[in-house]
Amino acid sequence: MPLPEIAVEVAQDPAVLREFIRLPWRIYRGDPYWVPPLLIDVEKLLDRKRHPFHRHAEVEYFVARRAATARANQVPGSHSEGRPGEVIGRIAAIVNHEHNRVHQEQTGFFGFFESIDDHRVTAALLNAAASWLRERGMERMRGPANFSSNEEWGLLIDGFDSSPMVMMTYNPRYYADHLERCGLAKAKDVVAYSLGVANLPERLMATLRRIHLQSKVTVRKLNMKRFDAEVGIVRTLYNQAWERNWGFVPMTEAEIDHMARELKPVVDPDLVLFAEVEGKPIGFALALPNAYQALRKANGRLLPFGLIRILLESRRIRHLRVLTLGVLPQYRNLGADALLYLGLCDSAAAKGYVGSELSWILEDNLLMRRAIERFGARVYKSYRLYERPLARH
Repeated sequence: MPLPEIAVEVAQDPAVLREFIRLPWRIYRGDPYWVPPLLIDVEKLLDRKRHPFHRHAEVEYFVARRAATARANQVPGSHSEGRPGEVIGRIAAIVNHEHNRVHQEQTGFFGFFESIDDHRVTAALLNAAASWLRERGMERMRGPANFSSNEEWGLLIDGFDSSPMVMMTYNPRYYADHLERCGLAKAKDVVAYSLGVANLPERLMATLRRIHLQSKVTVRKLNMKRFDAEVGIVRTLYNQAWERNWGFVPMTEAEIDHMARELKPVVDPDLVLFAEVEGKPIGFALALPNAYQALRKANGRLLPFGLIRILLESRRIRHLRVLTLGVLPQYRNLGADALLYLGLCDSAAAKGYVGSELSWILEDNLLMRRAIERFGARVYKSYRLYERPLARH
């Protein structure tokens, strides 16, 4: 049945923002692979006063409603007016000033996109975001980004037969068609690899252990007693090792500290490794247990029983995600990346993990991809960043 006209409004009122946050529960109802986020975490992420991303960015949130729903803060160009109706889509428009400073461009982003299966809703949301970005001098719109490459990035386009790993995205198949019908085109793909942590190629493992014995690179685990100092090392390595990557935005000190506080309760020091040469850190790797397996049980809430369900399910987690692994450019010919992978595999296998996801990796980062594939990893999910120019009116 054709939809009535669509109204898009800014989610300024706290009640409307709550509708923005809760829309996914409707979009994914009955989907066995969707993992409900914790509501408290989403609220904190979107809060301009609480999350450090907002210190160097401008963000606006929009919702689309069914039927006659315009309010006082309705976006110009919406079609109808009247009483509030049902929310059927949402989007965030984002100006990341740090991204534009680093890349010397005027790129705006869209994120937190959700819509029912009607491309007109998607079009209305994208047009609202584009208009907002255009007013702020942006020349192109790219996404989805929630909020940047340092958080959740990209639209799932292949690999819909399993749930996402921790801090990775998931969406209905029809989203790609919607975006493309609205004039967005591929900007870049990123991929996720699946890798077992046991029964790795024996010839490769023997070679790596021989390199380990002969190399001047040493690998050590995170020292929780020096956690703050270790976070400082991570900040330096992360911002230097990835600075040449497409779309990379360095994390601010406040963002690193915020992420460290969020991860400290769940981080396993055996799965955070540093590569060093003569005591100097040259690279690091971070893997996390796949907490999303446990989050599904909570259905977005810690109380009254969500926390208990999470704790019970967390004991059954046997998969992990390698979030980051990088080496400073001047040390990449020493085999440090392979030794970090070897260390993670050894630690994970000793702890009873059976599988891992290595994500995400730029499609054209062939050096990293070939190194991973030598371990026997295979691509099992693909994600896409879309963009379109913002023509002047």
